[in-house]
Amino acid sequence: MEDDGGERSSFVAGIIENRAKEVGMAAFDLRSASLHLSQYIETSSSYQNTKTLLRFYDPTVVIVPPNKLAADGMVGVSELVDRCYSTVRKVVLARGCFDDTKGAVLIQNLAAEEPLALGLDTYYKQHYLSLAAAAATIKWIEAEKGVIVTNHSLTVTFNGSFDHMNIDATSVENLEIIDPFHNALLGTSNKKRSLFQMLKTTKTVGGTRLLRANLLQPLKDIETINTRLDCLDELMSNEQLFFGLSQVLRKFPKETDRVLCHFCFKPKKVTEAVLGFDNTRKSQNMISSIILLKTALDALPLLAKVLKDAKCFLLTNVYKSVCENDKYASIRKKIGEVIDDDVLHARVPFVARTQQCFALKAGIDGFLDIARRTFCDTSEAIHNLASKYREEFNLPNLKLPFNNRKGFFVRIPQKEVQGKLPSKFTQVVKHGKNIHCSSLELASLNVRNKSAAGECFIRTETCLEALMDTIREDISALTLLAEVLCLLDMIVNSFAHTISTKPVDRYSRPELTESGPLAIDAGRHPILESIHNDFVSNSIFMSEATNMLVVMGPNMSGKSTYLQQVCLVVILAQIGCYVPARFATIRVVDRIFTRMGTMDNLESNSSTFMTEMRETAFIMQNVSNRSLIVMDELGRATSSSDGLAMAWSCCEYLLSLKAYTVFATHMDSLAELATIYPNVKVLHFYVDIRDNRLDFKFQLRDGTLHVPHYGLLLAEVAGLPNTVIETARTITSRITDKENKRIELNCVKHHEIHRIYRVAQRLICLKYSSQTEDSIRQTLQNLRDSFIEQRL
Repeated sequence: MEDDGGERSSFVAGIIENRAKEVGMAAFDLRSASLHLSQYIETSSSYQNTKTLLRFYDPTVVIVPPNKLAADGMVGVSELVDRCYSTVRKVVLARGCFDDTKGAVLIQNLAAEEPLALGLDTYYKQHYLSLAAAAATIKWIEAEKGVIVTNHSLTVTFNGSFDHMNIDATSVENLEIIDPFHNALLGTSNKKRSLFQMLKTTKTVGGTRLLRANLLQPLKDIETINTRLDCLDELMSNEQLFFGLSQVLRKFPKETDRVLCHFCFKPKKVTEAVLGFDNTRKSQNMISSIILLKTALDALPLLAKVLKDAKCFLLTNVYKSVCENDKYASIRKKIGEVIDDDVLHARVPFVARTQQCFALKAGIDGFLDIARRTFCDTSEAIHNLASKYREEFNLPNLKLPFNNRKGFFVRIPQKEVQGKLPSKFTQVVKHGKNIHCSSLELASLNVRNKSAAGECFIRTETCLEALMDTIREDISALTLLAEVLCLLDMIVNSFAHTISTKPVDRYSRPELTESGPLAIDAGRHPILESIHNDFVSNSIFMSEATNMLVVMGPNMSGKSTYLQQVCLVVILAQIGCYVPARFATIRVVDRIFTRMGTMDNLESNSSTFMTEMRETAFIMQNVSNRSLIVMDELGRATSSSDGLAMAWSCCEYLLSLKAYTVFATHMDSLAELATIYPNVKVLHFYVDIRDNRLDFKFQLRDGTLHVPHYGLLLAEVAGLPNTVIETARTITSRITDKENKRIELNCVKHHEIHRIYRVAQRLICLKYSSQTEDSIRQTLQNLRDSFIEQRL
């Protein structure tokens, strides 16, 4: 199968839905030979859950059934692809191809694990739509690529998306996880980066893809997260291990995970006349894969040497399962019987072609030896031709570079060309400071050289068929090797490297709990702190007793940055990385929801307020007790009374849940929530006023906003007439007096409830405290005495 090189997506996704708002999706990764099945209820008419998964997989092809079979009010997945993913190739297959019975049989035959281990019996009854999507996806891949998927070679995961934290597509954009909103920062020459771009220091394509997948779907399992953090602890404390692993991982080819697809797929036995194209490319890819595998296996002893004395569970497990696994030595021995020991994986095009031509040991195939001799003769003739041109035309810096598309071509520096080039040179093109061209002699030799190389590839493939079948028997070992290398690349070259480049103690290990508080002390924005040296840190504390924060402050005081910062720190913690904070303990989050920004959506004919309401409705319909919700303004795009009513009502609804909510607003009236509900805390960003100008400090403080009428100050700076400003001050003073009186009444009315709730909050914090028993007893005694004194 042809290689989808680089970091481009290699997913093919099949989607089908029914009238009960259920959607089934099968995502097939051609690069790593893995199949991911998901089935879920689509709770939003805008298909937010489907968009989230499509954003995660980023497929190059989407397969859908022809006719619309969607619930009332739903546009259908086929139309969704047309509207939102017009650049993705859409393939329509007959509904008969979406056969769940056939899908179950295919999974049973192709999965590397046993059906019982996969839970296929239970899954078939409950999630038939994803099996139907799998049947159509596999059918299209085998027909389109001209291959047959090898039995027991696929890594199959069920419901993969929702075993991890779910971040919807809108939140991915709002939090700038993959792409930044704006590339440049105003007033600076620095480029703003996303979280993915900041961490993208991986060395392999597989490691980069794993990093992207983890950022879009962070972990929820505390044991797995702590295993990664334990590994980071050892890497940060053992400099020799860190640098040793960094060096060894460079020895493995960048595309090691690509090897799998060539062993998991067998080409169909058809003639070249039926195929309609030359089979040379496929033969070359197959040889390249075996060389790449040989190079990776040669580097395993070096990895074993570095990991031998590792202490953490993750690295010792890698050592036992990979470095001490006899299967790899067996595969290497079988490869060594037919592949020359001097052959190595190469990225330089002509070196790679030469290695592929001479991969097989001499004397195994007579026709191959003849083709090699022709290849060598033509290669030597091409280099002799270059020497001839240098002497004949007095061009001492003439070169003959090579690329896979054009073969050999002539490159001459422009400064050496006096007047016109000799007529012998054809296809002349200026390329930067050089001139690229060819000649009839060179073109003829190129054809002969390419033909000889093609013959070498085809003869080599024929001789390697038995070796390929033998390697396919141990495909599970190769899958494990690829997964291990990708994981090590992400942890060592991304997480550990990023932490090591920061000043000491700037990043700390987070603590994860199932039901504890969300506490981040002196947290910083992971992206902006690398751009602004004087970035101001801020803390957050939320618990079951205080599950909503109302953050107030003028425009540009730092509210949006703070909301983004909290979410990014949580994501970093749940992918198993250190976080930019002095201390952090985090309750594991199952979903992150964001409502940020104000803009019309012209495509869906939605005003700013309608867009706000749709995003808020999606949050309300999908929120759970372990969700994290951040809302930056709500109800500002409609009348003040309706906007305040909606914002207040939404806050009350979220307060009834155990979800953690951070709500940023300009509405002073929302501060009254804290006088009625004891689980609400009001914070503000401190701003100093000097000469009627706002001096932003970006410091978060307790209590309501202490900047009186900052909107009027900005209006005065803007140049509005003094009479208008004074009239506005009189009106706002009257309104403020009424609100203050109402707040005072609420404080008196709910004072006793607040006192009891504050005691409950302290008790909850003590529940998760790591203090000694005597210290906790003393704290409880002090709390009791304080409570009695306040009552008296």
